[in-house]
Amino acid sequence: MNKTKKVLRPIALALFCSLLSTSCISDKKIVYLQGAEQKYAVPQQIEQAFELKIEPDDEIAISVASKNRELIDPFNNTTLIGSGTNGTYSSSANLQSGVSYFLVDKDGQINFPIFGKLNAKGKTCRELSAEIQQRLIAEGHILDAVVNTKVMSFKVTVLGDVRNAGTQTFTGERLTVLEAIGKAGDMNSSAKRDHVLVVREEKGKRVTYDIDMRDPKSIFESPAYYLQQNDVVYVQPNKSVRLKGSTGYSLLSVGSTVVGMIVSIVSLIVALKK
Repeated sequence: MNKTKKVLRPIALALFCSLLSTSCISDKKIVYLQGAEQKYAVPQQIEQAFELKIEPDDEIAISVASKNRELIDPFNNTTLIGSGTNGTYSSSANLQSGVSYFLVDKDGQINFPIFGKLNAKGKTCRELSAEIQQRLIAEGHILDAVVNTKVMSFKVTVLGDVRNAGTQTFTGERLTVLEAIGKAGDMNSSAKRDHVLVVREEKGKRVTYDIDMRDPKSIFESPAYYLQQNDVVYVQPNKSVRLKGSTGYSLLSVGSTVVGMIVSIVSLIVALKK
């Protein structure tokens, strides 16, 4: 019995060490924003505030407000694109608001009441609002006009080694890559945090950005830190996960397990016979 214990102990210890080596992952491989507490201990000025720019195929809402309800009738197309639901006039600070919804065409234009075709592509909501408001006042249409614009369709797709992959629509105009991954349920423990790929279409060309989620500089200084419409975020799995999904890996795993069991049994029998 003592001989059996002497043989089994090293085998059990070897198996235990093997499990530890395969299951434990270094913190340096999985922790986000490593060293950020030191790097940003002193608050740093954000050099340029991000503003989303309007692109073709965007759905935008433009509201025109005035004290004179009759003047905003041409702008009261309150049927949201794709919803079929009619809205009503809203009042704020004694202003009557008419809201119109537009789909930006492939040339980046919208067909705006009174003015006809307006170019919206490449402009921020603030810039488009200011342009329309100035024209309404300058041309004498609505002298007290107040114009606001909002992008209604801000979609990004998160794929790969995350908990909830898919396409999601977000509200607001500022969405960071950290927020998008968070909304996708975060990365799985097997994800490669040092190579997160953002695919984007810019000026008719497809470009990619590679971000190391462990490095604060790589994240915050990346042009893809703030996501844009229709961006695709791809989180790569590590090599072991890719191998585990293959038939070759499965056969190799089963084979190595069987061989290991045979070797252990033979070693035990030989030891007991001594």
